[in-house]
Amino acid sequence: MTDRIKGFSVSLSSDMREDDCQGIIGAILMIKGVSAVERHVSDPDDWYARQHVKEELRGKILELWRDL
Repeated sequence: MTDRIKGFSVSLSSDMREDDCQGIIGAILMIKGVSAVERHVSDPDDWYARQHVKEELRGKILELWRDL
């Protein structure tokens, strides 16, 4: 028996202006079976999370570089 999928999440490669996303939203809505597209506005917590990940990666790269 196979699983039933109720939806998908899509992540953009970078934050975009809302008016620049209208074409993407329109294209997704044209896909058969898509009933709605919900926008998620970027906030300071998103910025913090990205900075945290960058710092972790930077530390790991420096650690790797020292081990060479």
